[in-house]
Amino acid sequence: MQTTSHIEKINRVEQLEATVFRAMTRTSFLWYLWTGFLVATVGLGAYAYVVQLRGGLAETGMGDTVNWGLYIANFVFFIGISHAGTLISAILRVAQAEWRRPVTRMAEVITAVALMTGALMPAIDLGRPDRLPNLLLYGQISSPLIWDILSISTYLMGSLIYLYLPMIPDVALARDRLKNTVHRLRWKLYSLLAMGWQGTPEQEHRLQRALGIMMILIIPIAVSVHTVVSWIFAMTLRAGWNSTVFGPYFVVGAIFSGIAGIITVMYIFRKVYRLEQYIMDKHFRYLGYLMMVMGAMYLYFTFSEYITTGYKLAEGEKLLLQELFLGRYALPFWSFAIAGTVLPVLAVALPWTRTVPIIVIASVLVNVGMWLKRFVIVVPSLALPLMPYDWGVYQPTWVEISITVGAFAWFGLLFTLFAKLFPIISVCEVKEGWERETATVPVHEAVPGRVPVPARGLEGAVPSPVRSTTMHFTRTDGKGDV
Repeated sequence: MQTTSHIEKINRVEQLEATVFRAMTRTSFLWYLWTGFLVATVGLGAYAYVVQLRGGLAETGMGDTVNWGLYIANFVFFIGISHAGTLISAILRVAQAEWRRPVTRMAEVITAVALMTGALMPAIDLGRPDRLPNLLLYGQISSPLIWDILSISTYLMGSLIYLYLPMIPDVALARDRLKNTVHRLRWKLYSLLAMGWQGTPEQEHRLQRALGIMMILIIPIAVSVHTVVSWIFAMTLRAGWNSTVFGPYFVVGAIFSGIAGIITVMYIFRKVYRLEQYIMDKHFRYLGYLMMVMGAMYLYFTFSEYITTGYKLAEGEKLLLQELFLGRYALPFWSFAIAGTVLPVLAVALPWTRTVPIIVIASVLVNVGMWLKRFVIVVPSLALPLMPYDWGVYQPTWVEISITVGAFAWFGLLFTLFAKLFPIISVCEVKEGWERETATVPVHEAVPGRVPVPARGLEGAVPSPVRSTTMHFTRTDGKGDV
């Protein structure tokens, strides 16, 4: 006879599965409206790119002086927030932070989607995209651009693997639960991606071993990627770029903006899919603490960078600092410094402002500020005159702005489609966390009649039983899921 606690546990699991699968099987009008808006915006960006292909880079505001602009700023920004998932998720897994479980999937998706968006930017920036294969065929290994291509492609492949491995049990769960609910082709996709997963001890052991290897490998890969991105600038003898701290400076900034990206996305999905029971206030506080620490470190690197440059006041650096602090680039620079860094750090540091809405607002300010920082890094150093002439002028055209907006819409579209096809919360990880909680209950606090569940580790993990029943969900259109 089942005890009351066992029945409650079953109900808890069923409620989790129902909440997660409801988002995958029920499609509201607002979802269609939002997806249509994203598709239209991506279409606008695609049209602008066709115009650029026909007219060349003359359709942009770039020229002989300022030959990098919004595209490279977007590239550095998206590669930066890609550190949200694999790096943060891997560190939290290695540290065995149990509170991470409901948010790791979102973080890992951010990484994959941001990389698939950011990797497009250099190709768009290239005036002749048909020459892109030449970088691979005839590129010089001494060029930082080649290092960038190799590191990003390696990071993308590793991130996709790291995203896929913990998804296997959840995809198998969707295969079993949604067989008679979703479209036949979609169910076949789940069957294919599940790779015959049945939750046996042997399968569980191999999965945990592969995941343990990947989460160790992905940390140095992620660090190396943004270090290499920084070397594209640091290896160039230009004022504002000729720095020895760009490697750690860029990595810290990437983690800073990545954590802010997780907080923003986490809040959106909690509101839209009503996940308050699983994504709680403590998740925002803990990630807010991480964001505050990384923000303080980024402020230190920023101060160190500009104080050493300003103390020496070399001729080119002097002109650059004048324009950044008091001149034409003062507005984006001080917006980044104050609104994008100082205020978010203070918002989390002060107890009376450490609330969920303010933490979310701080995360949005961080990413706006970090995009402005990338723009300030790219454009002013190129506009700085190398000869006694006027400063270079860069004014983005509608083509660049449309492609930039389209890139952000592409990021949102990929995320929206993923959340519709796959569980946005790792069901199996959350259930594993509940089992660990049960196993760690002290004897004097244990519920009478409850048998403790053994804790699961990387070796010899005991999979939770998968019931063979099928859950059915009422369709909104009466004929099938989209």
